[in-house]
Amino acid sequence: MIFTQFFFWAFFAVVLLFYSILYKKRGLRNAYLFIVSLFFYYKTSGLFISILLFSTLSDYIIGLLIYSSKKKLYKKIFVATSVIINLFVLCYFKYAYFFTDSFNELFHTNYEVFNHFAQWTNDNVGTHFSVNQILLPVGISFYTFQTISYSIDVYREEIKPVRSMLDFGFYVSFFPQLVAGPIVRAAEFIPQLYKPYLLTKYNFGLALFWILKGLTKKIIIGDYIAVNFIDRIFDNPLMFTGFENLMALYGYSLQVYADFSGYTDIAIGVALLMGFTLPVNFNSPYKAKNVGEFWKRWHMSLSSWLKDYLYIPLGGNRGGTIGTWIALTFIIAFIILISGKMLILYAVIWMTLLCTFLAVWIKSFRIWLTTNINLLITMLLGGLWHGASWQFVIWGGLNGFGIVVYKLWRKISPYENYNNILAIVVKVFITFNFITFTRIWFRAESMEATWQILKQIRTNFSVVLIPDVLYAYSNVFIIMLLGFVIHWLPTRTKDWYTSIFINLPFPVKIIIAVATVFGVYQAMSSELQAFIYFQF
Repeated sequence: MIFTQFFFWAFFAVVLLFYSILYKKRGLRNAYLFIVSLFFYYKTSGLFISILLFSTLSDYIIGLLIYSSKKKLYKKIFVATSVIINLFVLCYFKYAYFFTDSFNELFHTNYEVFNHFAQWTNDNVGTHFSVNQILLPVGISFYTFQTISYSIDVYREEIKPVRSMLDFGFYVSFFPQLVAGPIVRAAEFIPQLYKPYLLTKYNFGLALFWILKGLTKKIIIGDYIAVNFIDRIFDNPLMFTGFENLMALYGYSLQVYADFSGYTDIAIGVALLMGFTLPVNFNSPYKAKNVGEFWKRWHMSLSSWLKDYLYIPLGGNRGGTIGTWIALTFIIAFIILISGKMLILYAVIWMTLLCTFLAVWIKSFRIWLTTNINLLITMLLGGLWHGASWQFVIWGGLNGFGIVVYKLWRKISPYENYNNILAIVVKVFITFNFITFTRIWFRAESMEATWQILKQIRTNFSVVLIPDVLYAYSNVFIIMLLGFVIHWLPTRTKDWYTSIFINLPFPVKIIIAVATVFGVYQAMSSELQAFIYFQF
């Protein structure tokens, strides 16, 4: 069940119908939304709902134990238990194939993946799932991070634990943001559970605008350019010219933004109609003037989560801690397993010895290393969060490297404080192209495909064929141009037309909404395209 299906909107209409009866009774309202959220997830992921319920129950109990414990040691044990349980479940479903294949490669064994969850459901529920295949539950990365942050916030005494199991279940499983974010902090959302329902005229107009904007981004921009251009090229880059491969990269930067931000726009709008505010997840990221600023504008709920629960606890820019070296060991082990070669282990050992020697004897290198090591670790782990492959390691590493290089550059750059239009355009242009370049590793199906794309751009770039390509894909390039122009509009312009829509009379809003929906679904491709971040 996804936001672009008519079935979802029929489901949401029924939800609102009964919600209009229950909304004044907060306890009943929360329990009702918890139940319909579970139904939504069941229709999305089937019996994987049991994993969601397990995470909900375990962290609900652990949160109470953390709060009630008098000794600091016990609190630490319980919060560590929460983190270990959640990460174990996440790693089992997300990285089981990776660990098994890597172990077999390193030690020349022939172990096979066995799905204990499927075996349990076959034995107890009467299902007939394959036990030799592990599927990734939709949204597991998002709700796992959400429950981990809850336990940590209770431990830090930033929030008190939720007393009602139903209320906590509602916080974890709230269906608009359940399967692809944004990641919602308990401190931001839980207080809303106990506030009376309020939907002003302004909020209604804003919610409707968010929903229409999200559908337009996803279907008219993201899906159209993906189906008619981007997917064809990434599926077989050698069949296309270097210019087409390059344009596919720029197109993918637009697609992944339109797709992911489109989902969160709809989620924010749907939640707002029910009286709940979700955090904004994107802030025109391609307006960023450097890579660090980009990550403050892109997938903001994940970026801030990594900063608050990983980067700062590791020591931030103050230097390494015990956690730093544990995380670094974890990453190195991952990289060795990804390679499946002992040669990489030897290379890592020599690199570690070299860095240690340089840090001891060269003060400037030691300062640089201690200042940036946690940043690099955070970006590498952010890459591995998306998947266990060389591509995500390289993608995360390049983004970390980009931030580090910018930090060095701004110390010597004579243009850092220039904020005229030309300087801003140049900074945005460089940042956008760097981010687009790194997305080769994010999107390509394999390392081989990555090198094929780069090779085609480098060796098969025919200027003579550019007019023919532009003509052949004229509709695609028009949509791409329109998407980028809208994205780079000044914020005040976007606020202006948003305000105009919000202040329109109710009948006019409905007419515009109907016309927009009709136009959106006329542009829909023959097959519904899943949201990109469902796979994470």
